[in-house]
Amino acid sequence: MTFPLADLVTILPELIVVVAACLVLALEPITPPRRKDGLAWMSVAALTACFIVTASGMGDRVGAFGNLVVVDAYASFWKLLLYVVSGLTILLSIGYLKEERIDLAEFYGFLLLSLAGMMVMVSGADLLVIYLGTELMSIPLYILAGFKRFEARSIESSAKYFILGAFSSGLLLYGVSLIFGAAGSTRLADIAAAVAGRGLNDPLVLMAMMLLIVGFGFKVAAVPFHMWTPDVYQGAPTSVTAFMAVASKAASFGALLRVMLEGFGGVRSNWTGLILGLCLLTLMLGNLVAIVQTNVKRMLAYSSIAHAGYALIGLVVAGWVGTNAGTVSQGTSSMMLYLAVYALMTVGAFAVIAILRRGGVEGDDLDDLTGLARQHKGVALLMLLFMVSLAGIPPTAGFIGKLYLFMGAVNAGLTWLAVVGLLFAAVSAFYYLRVVMVMYMREPSPEQARATRLALSPTAVIVLAFAAAGVVIVGVYPGPLVAFTSSAALP
Repeated sequence: MTFPLADLVTILPELIVVVAACLVLALEPITPPRRKDGLAWMSVAALTACFIVTASGMGDRVGAFGNLVVVDAYASFWKLLLYVVSGLTILLSIGYLKEERIDLAEFYGFLLLSLAGMMVMVSGADLLVIYLGTELMSIPLYILAGFKRFEARSIESSAKYFILGAFSSGLLLYGVSLIFGAAGSTRLADIAAAVAGRGLNDPLVLMAMMLLIVGFGFKVAAVPFHMWTPDVYQGAPTSVTAFMAVASKAASFGALLRVMLEGFGGVRSNWTGLILGLCLLTLMLGNLVAIVQTNVKRMLAYSSIAHAGYALIGLVVAGWVGTNAGTVSQGTSSMMLYLAVYALMTVGAFAVIAILRRGGVEGDDLDDLTGLARQHKGVALLMLLFMVSLAGIPPTAGFIGKLYLFMGAVNAGLTWLAVVGLLFAAVSAFYYLRVVMVMYMREPSPEQARATRLALSPTAVIVLAFAAAGVVIVGVYPGPLVAFTSSAALP
């Protein structure tokens, strides 16, 4: 079986990532320990090459393999974001893995394979292709979640993630099989034509759509499909948690948005109410349960659930059938903008947690941050910046993300939804600013005062500087990113 050269060129970034992953896995056993960092830098070089190829090829929609895969501005946006997040995760992991004594270069191979699945997801124009991308994304993440093999908590998180992830994948595949029975095809264009003719009066179409939403709901950690998130985020290595919280969520939202608008766009008036219900439940549970958490990683897990609720506002706006033209693209672009700024502030927050492992201090408990401002003023200032941005306080990128989401809701005639989102943003300020209070207004214990060393590697400094600069620049000058997301949004 041969493939046209043009098709292979279209998926060149995916090929680069897969080849780099295979090289890392093949070279890891024969690479001396002192040179393992070279494999991490080789992974970063591969991501840089992919970034250049994708950025230079942004333009019209190009199909490959019989239009099973498409590369357009929308897919390119998500890929560029995923490259950045993956590169930051690798840089953060170089020092973190050594600190945790799990410095195995196969970590970078699995991360690249998961990234390849995410790239397939956001470029898929066929439900089976998207499903295969979902599995390629998930299976390496199951391994990475249990990468601290000597800790029971890490193994438990891997097992929970695998069991619930397999369950959600089964639901997703069952939905694909049902829509194939109704439409005779799994391509989004064919599904759109069949749905337009049948509508949701056909029980197969209705059940298939609901199963697809449930399957993607697990991937984006929307309520009530969120139950795996807190335990997995807490038990997984911190750099893996950052990657899961940002990259897998972004890829899943990218695929969900394309499926709902390009496959089921003809019945968007029917599914918007369901998405709206998920949005409100996710906002409520994520923000309220985060209040009582004392573990920072667990608090950020419920925060991640809440942020999925905010992102769903964009999907509600995109699907809302109102009197204002352009709400589809506005909803899409506001979701893309929000997830981009969410990536910056979340990676930064987890990077701070990763470098706090010092002496006998684990670094992920709220008490571990006690008096941090008295010992490490710069690190505390960065954590303050990321917490303020996550809370949506100006002039940070988090404020800009929420602003455009709420503006989209108002323009779609959903002013009440914007008000609800604003109220929950006020609730979230409590648990984010509590972290700031612990750092600045409490005295460290004698043990904490003696444990002054931080796991602050040069690559972790790069990650923190990049995330902080992004949060500040986008907060002060959001124009370029807003224009980019608007141009890449689905029409």
